[in-house]
Amino acid sequence: MADLEVPHPRDVHLLQGQEAAEEAFEAARARGRLHHAWLLTGPEGVGKATFAYRAARRLLGAAPDRHNGILGADVEHPVSRQVSARSHPDLMVLEREGPDGKPRKVIPVDDARKLAEFFSKSPASAPHRVAIIDAADDLNVNAANAILKTLEEPPPRGVLLMVSHSPGRLLPTIRSRCRRLAFKPLGIEATADFVSARADVNAEEALRLATMADGAPGQALSLAASGALAMDDAARDLLSELPRIDETRALSIAEKFRGGEGPTQFNLLFDRLADRVHRLATDRAGQGIGRLDPWAEAWETLQRLPREVEGLNLDRADALFTALTELRRAAQA
Repeated sequence: MADLEVPHPRDVHLLQGQEAAEEAFEAARARGRLHHAWLLTGPEGVGKATFAYRAARRLLGAAPDRHNGILGADVEHPVSRQVSARSHPDLMVLEREGPDGKPRKVIPVDDARKLAEFFSKSPASAPHRVAIIDAADDLNVNAANAILKTLEEPPPRGVLLMVSHSPGRLLPTIRSRCRRLAFKPLGIEATADFVSARADVNAEEALRLATMADGAPGQALSLAASGALAMDDAARDLLSELPRIDETRALSIAEKFRGGEGPTQFNLLFDRLADRVHRLATDRAGQGIGRLDPWAEAWETLQRLPREVEGLNLDRADALFTALTELRRAAQA
């Protein structure tokens, strides 16, 4: 679905289903008891980064607009415009996207070290200085330690908003210095409605996308934009033909692994294969059908190969045929 563009969280002014988190943050802000660091936790795509930008607009002085929810801000306010343009002097954002617009593997330590200097200065035009880290999971070890130094010396009138999809991977000393806000999935049906309103999909496709995303609306929309439905169809067809392997079909799928979108398509296919194999094995276990060990081994292979392809720069087409050979063994067992 190449024509579907997923907006960056800084450009999203509505947030569904996270009223509890917004109420907790707004109550702390209104009482003047705003913690200096907030850890926003939950699955990817549930609105954590969107919340961070909503909170940032209000902290930076944007006029409230309750039509856009508890932390809603006037879209036309100068602060809102500056945040969207990435030009507000009192907002700093650390993310994997580099200066050239391309994603990096991690947030490097040089970026993280700039945070201390940023917070050492007084706000230029706003009540607070605000920094967003999206996501803290992407900090490398040295970068995480640099962030910790900032947390140990809370800046006056400074607020740090850290997005984390896997908080258990963060340093315990980072977690202990933050107030945590938990974000939950929206739910399958509500997420399907969310996708239907924004993407050119029918009701059945919207429900499939919502299920793939486990009820995370942002993730479901990203899946729609990246062609996850087509890769899910490909995974279904490959598995339905086992133990036969249609090499022509497999080679046709492998062609999609080339070019700039190749890594995304490869990872999508393996994710969909792994999910379908997991459901197949669960169904077989419930019915007491056949041996499960070969399917468990195939699932582990589907989980392992994408990491090896990225880390060792292996050929994606070769990895696909390796996975299909493992799946054929499982089907023949």
